[in-house]
Amino acid sequence: MNLNYPVHLRLEKEIKSIANVARRDISDFPEPAASIPLKPVVQEFKLENANRALIELKERKIRGTKVLKID
Repeated sequence: MNLNYPVHLRLEKEIKSIANVARRDISDFPEPAASIPLKPVVQEFKLENANRALIELKERKIRGTKVLKID
């Protein structure tokens, strides 16, 4: 697969690799992570409103994650 990062991933904020994660890193992670009160923000759009979601992304009206809901 030949990706042109500036074109195909222009809205991505970060590209991370997890190749150097050790087994101990993973076993030590759940306890401190559970103490952080994470509250994900998700905004659902019906499929027929996909254009509105795309316009909001283009205009950088982003809070959390936008999800297209297909019924």
